[in-house]
Amino acid sequence: MVAAMSTVTSPSRVTPASSDRPRRRLDWRLRFAALSLIWGFSFLLIKVGTQGYAPFQVTLGRLVFGTAVLAAAMAVRRERLPRGARTWTHLTIAAFLLNALPFSLFAYAELTIPSALAGICNATSPLWGMALSLVALSEDRPTRVRVAGLGLGFLGVLTVLGAWQGFHGLDATGTALALLASLSYPVGWIYVRRTLAGTGHSHLSMTGAQLLLATVQLAVVTPLFTTLPTRLPLTPLLAIAALGALGTGLAVLLQYGLVAEVGPTTAQMVTYFIPVIATAAGVTLLGEPLAWSTPVGAVIVLTGAALTQVRPKPRTQVAGVSPQRG
Repeated sequence: MVAAMSTVTSPSRVTPASSDRPRRRLDWRLRFAALSLIWGFSFLLIKVGTQGYAPFQVTLGRLVFGTAVLAAAMAVRRERLPRGARTWTHLTIAAFLLNALPFSLFAYAELTIPSALAGICNATSPLWGMALSLVALSEDRPTRVRVAGLGLGFLGVLTVLGAWQGFHGLDATGTALALLASLSYPVGWIYVRRTLAGTGHSHLSMTGAQLLLATVQLAVVTPLFTTLPTRLPLTPLLAIAALGALGTGLAVLLQYGLVAEVGPTTAQMVTYFIPVIATAAGVTLLGEPLAWSTPVGAVIVLTGAALTQVRPKPRTQVAGVSPQRG
């Protein structure tokens, strides 16, 4: 779920412009599969990128290429950046919580942990999100199923980490950074829902501004903590370019198209394919080790995450008024 919800507008809101334009599109199932592959391979690309460049440099490059893709899309659609000091202030915080911080944490985490483990840690975002929303969002009411899913999900995390053997062979710092990155996403989503919902701006312009601000943040931080590379290894550079253009730019456009066509619930199902693809890519292409506890724990995590997304059935509607959705 590295970016499945890392945009500044709620996925349950679709701007009229995105649904009124009659355009022939590739079948949504193919786009869904493409999005799953892109985000699943993002962790492999991060790992390859950090083999030639510092983590902050990987994140900066990712944001530069991702912002370029969204800027091109905005130019084609003739959309402008949002206006208003208040909007830009909140976007600056959203950019930090949803892009600059988690992207950097994952890059640092993958210096010491396998990309497969980073992908599985990323799948804990729905678990963190449910736990936080119960406190921060009054419309999210706990149910037995959701609480059970929360407990099951974190049991899966302990399984992945090998808690019964004292976390033997686990890099605690790298794992903690990956889990912190996954926690950053729901913190950002809650902040966005409280501050930027209903601004009237399009998804594309808001996310374009968000990525632009995140790029500026990394452009300021990176020179302070890194030095210019003495050489430019090609393979890691290509990995960073693909990570930004595909995993951050194109993926956002695919996500919006899916939300507009099949709704946020179906579109969010991509989350459950990401760790599977990330694990397969890391083991197959990078030769990362795979203990039995990793896939078993991942299945438990995903099951728990799915249960946390189960909502109680709405009560009978009155006079044709549809119930509000959180």
